Amino acid sequence: MNLFLPMVALGLVTSIHCVAMCGPLVLTYAVKGAEKGPFLRRMTPHVAYQSAKITSYVLVGLLLGAIGSALDLGGVRGWVTVAAGLFMVLLGLQMTGRFPVLHRLTPGAPKALVKALGSLRKKAVADEGAGRVTLATPVMFGLVTGLMPCGPLQSAQLAAAGSGAPLSGAVAMLGFGLGTMPLMLGFGAVSGALSATFKRKMMTVAAVLVALLGLVMLDRGLVLVGSPVTASTVRAALSGMTAPGDGGTATGGQDVQLVVEGVRFVPREVHIPADTPVRLVVERREDDPCSEVLAVPQLGVRVDLAPYATTVVEIPATRAGVYTLTCGMGMMDGTLIVDSLREGVGPLDQGDSNDDR
Repeated sequence: MNLFLPMVALGLVTSIHCVAMCGPLVLTYAVKGAEKGPFLRRMTPHVAYQSAKITSYVLVGLLLGAIGSALDLGGVRGWVTVAAGLFMVLLGLQMTGRFPVLHRLTPGAPKALVKALGSLRKKAVADEGAGRVTLATPVMFGLVTGLMPCGPLQSAQLAAAGSGAPLSGAVAMLGFGLGTMPLMLGFGAVSGALSATFKRKMMTVAAVLVALLGLVMLDRGLVLVGSPVTASTVRAALSGMTAPGDGGTATGGQDVQLVVEGVRFVPREVHIPADTPVRLVVERREDDPCSEVLAVPQLGVRVDLAPYATTVVEIPATRAGVYTLTCGMGMMDGTLIVDSLREGVGPLDQGDSNDDR
């Protein structure tokens, strides 16, 4: 869900690219015979095209989100997310136009799509010759737009796949589609008024946004695979902290309390003893999709958390070290610190000392 606004922003700044790529096609296919007449009549084919396009985006987002969810098995999704993040960073660099070799990242249109577009064009010409104006042409063209080979669209699709859930993927693509609408609806008037310099600057902004989204996705992938190098660990190292904590820790013997609230762990830094099985008693006080799963990638721990309920997560006996504590999407930021037992330190040692007395 949290991808919606970033994807709207991405759609807004990349709509310049949409006008350049699809504007001439929309003029050819979507508004044949509707150039004159009342404003509503002239806009109806545009609205039909945009509605069909967004429907196509949402359906593709559902499919890609479902594929991303299926890749949760066996830890594959983390590596796929890393690859998708790297690909988006490269797409951003490609969109700057300064790296011609990267244009190979955007494949050519599939033959079936080219054939479909050709059929639509013939139908538009035939309708014009017969004096007919039908919404079937812009609707059909809009429905195939979700399959266009386009850098910004590919980046949006990768983000949808990386969301890890069908609904999240659909919402991400919905946001992207809505972001492209304003300029596309008025491209006949607006596009000509925009200078080439302004368009280049907007494409640079779009490229930066795509690259930043790619870096975010790359970081999530690194978290999911348990990499020791992530944005959190780098930030912690630069700030002189051992882990991204907020000053609170949880220390215990067999049971350790942990709360999930506001899509974050409370506390963010959890201490447990080394070489001792521990139970994380996790109280989830929300139903946000981002916190449905608790994961410790390096230990192979991945447990579904029931909303507004307490779930016990078994942590096996583990050697001392620092481990990633996150959600199934790699978005939540936490640390599991496994401390070596030392005499006189920790509740277990204190209990032993009392028994000796």
